[in-house]
Formats: sequence, structure tokens, C-alpha cells
Amino acid sequence: MATVQKKEFAFENIPSIKAKTLRINLNPEIYGTFAEIGAGQETARHFFRAGGASGTIAKAMSAYDKAFSDAIYGLEEDGRYVTQSRLKKMLAYEMQLMEERIDRKTYPDRLFFSYANTVATIDFSKRYKGHGWVGIRFQLDPNQKEFDEIILHIRFKQNEARLQQETLGIVGVNLIYGAFYKYHKPRKLLKYLYDHIDKDTLEIDMVNFAGPNFAHVDNRLMSLQLIRNDMTDAVMFGADGNNLLPAAVLYKKNILALRGSFRPVTKVNMDMFQKSYDIFIREQTVDEENTIVIFEITLANLKASGEIDEQDFMDRAELLCSMGHMVMISKFQEYYKVVEYFNNYTKSRIGLTMGVNNLIEVFDEKYYRHLSGGILEAFGKLFFKDLKVYLYPMKNPETGQIMTSNNIKVHPRMKELYKFFKYNGKVMDIIDYDPDILHIFSRDVLKKLTNGEEGWEDMLPEGIAEIIKEKHLFLPKKEESTETVK
Repeated sequence: MATVQKKEFAFENIPSIKAKTLRINLNPEIYGTFAEIGAGQETARHFFRAGGASGTIAKAMSAYDKAFSDAIYGLEEDGRYVTQSRLKKMLAYEMQLMEERIDRKTYPDRLFFSYANTVATIDFSKRYKGHGWVGIRFQLDPNQKEFDEIILHIRFKQNEARLQQETLGIVGVNLIYGAFYKYHKPRKLLKYLYDHIDKDTLEIDMVNFAGPNFAHVDNRLMSLQLIRNDMTDAVMFGADGNNLLPAAVLYKKNILALRGSFRPVTKVNMDMFQKSYDIFIREQTVDEENTIVIFEITLANLKASGEIDEQDFMDRAELLCSMGHMVMISKFQEYYKVVEYFNNYTKSRIGLTMGVNNLIEVFDEKYYRHLSGGILEAFGKLFFKDLKVYLYPMKNPETGQIMTSNNIKVHPRMKELYKFFKYNGKVMDIIDYDPDILHIFSRDVLKKLTNGEEGWEDMLPEGIAEIIKEKHLFLPKKEESTETVK
């Protein structure tokens, strides 16, 4: 058995799409429905072509007409159809029909599933590349009362609707196959979603696992896998630990972003957040009700000590989530890239909260040598939109001088460029900062914490030390930690 699994994982011996569908079709216990809207019945087609589909497919349908779709699944509050809410309604409705119409007494061993997708492929003008929601609700035991569920959001990168349809069909097969045969290895299940698909053709930017067989899975860790596997550039998760779709969260919002290691969150981090937020919401164009705050950690920061320490990542996530914050993990080492990413989804005000040392790095030419337009190209992307930097001061440890936007030292070649942005109001100093905490750095807190020294608690916001102690964060863990998520 071990030999078979090793071969299967080797890329040259990945089961073909036909082999996957045939294995499912020939399993007399797996039985379910397919509901596909927006890109044809591409997944169901593979199962019909493989042969033996009558043993697997109870129903396959596409409610393309909006009136038909609404009559079956109900109306969406926002009037849209390619949404997570729509997908969940489809999965729940179709599974309910399975339970109502298939007699358990006649088929006591059947494992029910409902597979669904709601998709918008590329439009005729080719302005919108296309995206969709794909999911499966299923059971691995016929007596299972609560169903398991895997939901994905995908973005197409191909420029032809037919190619996108074909890609969708393959993803669907990989998902169904993974749900039944790779559920115990969710990390590998994610990788297998790209079987027979080029990563340049498809982006998966959100995934959530739910149900009794995924009780051990932390979806924040699954988000991290999407980044590590080059499936997407950025992922987000909320205070409840569930993954969020960045496009849905950021859409038309005013965004205040704070980048840091948050290892752990210190009094300085929270002072930066609170003071910059107070300024941000007073901006004339900012509506507080339509504003979100994002705590961002770069992949490079997670790799600061070599390879990614997943437990360290989980500790940071646990702390930020327990404080009620929304977290974003990104590949964007340069600030202009994260701003460019935000600008894909909103034209409203964007604020970046950063320390003096971060702003000095922004004006370092070495980060922009790969661009044909160099630093000017990067700054065009960074500052030409409705963006402002909120600058938190830094105390020079040698001289005791407070460094602000007025006395920071950038490279001589960058002085005039810096003055241009400074005098055009793109950089604003946070002036009501707490001068008594400027000596606090996360790295010093972490060193004291891990060495068992005293005094680190006083460097953290109220209640944070208690959370760290209660949950044993940032301390050496026993071997069990993340090994449960294979």
C-alpha cells in the first residue's frame, strides 16, 4: 500500500482524470448530485465519459436561467450569483434532496455527496478574466449526521472561455477525488487540486475545510499552504479563524493596513494602530462604516529565520485573531505591490501605517532594480492613487533623538523625491504617540519571553500576556503541534 501511495504522489504517476472518475464511478458506495452554473456541466461530463456513471450520479443539472436558479435556490440579498452564499445554498439544497429521495433502508451503505460550482468565465471584451466558487458537501460514513465540506474560490488566468471551462472540469474532478480518497491529508489534497493543470492558468485564493473529519484542520494553516504552494499571492482570515476571500473583503472599502512581524503584538503596535486609525477615519473621503483594518505579515517575514515555522505562524495568528483582528499573509515584500493589490478591488482611500525605519526602506533603490522604470515606476504605483502613509516616530537608541518625517535620512539621490511626496501630503506624522513606549521592540519581548526573563509582560497591551501564557504562545511546543494536519 505504501508503494502505491508513493507512486501516486510522484508527478509522473499522477492518476489521469479518467482514472480518477472511473475509480469513483466503480465505487458502489459513492453517490451524489452535480449542480453547475455558469460554465457548462464540465465536471459531470468527465464522469459521464468515464463510464459507469449511473452508479455515481443521481442527478446533474445547470440552472442557467436566473429565474429558474432563484426558484430552486432562492434569492440572494445582493442579487449576485457567483458568490459563496449561492454555492452554500446549492450544496445544502441538493444534499437535502438526496436525503429525501434516496431510501436509506434500500441503500444503507451509500455515501452521499453534492458537488456544485457557480462560475463566471471570461467576458467577450476580455476585461474580466472570470472567477468562481467550487465546493463539495459529502459524508465518509453513511451514519454521519454532520456532513464534511470543502469550499474553494478560483480565479481563471486563461484568455478563452473554452479553456476556462476545461480547467474548471478538471478542478472539479480533483476536488471530488480528493474529498473521498485524500481527506486525511488535507495539505496534499490542496496540491492534488492542480493535477493536470498548469499553475499559470488558475489561482486558488481561498479554501475552507469544515465538518467532523476536518475537526483537526486549522483553516489558517491551509491558507498558508496556498501561499507556500504558489497558488495565490495573498490570503486573508478573520477573527474566527476562517479564511476570507480578499476580493470580497476589500471590495470598494477604505483600507488601513499595518505591516509587521507581530511576534508578539506590543504596545507600540497597538499605539500605531489606534493613533493612525483615529487620523484615518477623520479623513474627508473616509466613511468609518466602510473601513477595514488589516494586519499584514509578509511571507518573507515568516521566513526570517530560514524555513517557515508553522507553529510560530499559528502563534501570531492565534494572538491577532484573539484580539479580533483581520489578518493578511502576502508575498508582497515591497509596499507598492500590496497597494497595487488593494487597488485591484477598491478605488477608495488606502492608508499605510509604518515606522520610520520602514519608510527609509521604501526609499531604498535596491528594492526596485528589477523594474524597468526603477523607483519612479514603483512610486507611481505606490503614491498616485488615493494613498497616505501614517508615520510612527522612532527613537534613536544612540542619540535619543526622535526621528520623524522631518528629520529622517534617506539616500542623497532620494532627497528631492522624498520632499516631493512629503510636501504633497502623502506622508503624515503621528504626533500624539506615547513617548514612554518607543523603546519597545517585538524582538526584545520575544527574547525575554523565550528565555524566561521578567518584564516582558509590561511591554504588551493589556490582556495580551495572559493570552500568551494561557495558550502557551511563542514557546517551544511538544511534538504534536501541527503534525495532525498532514
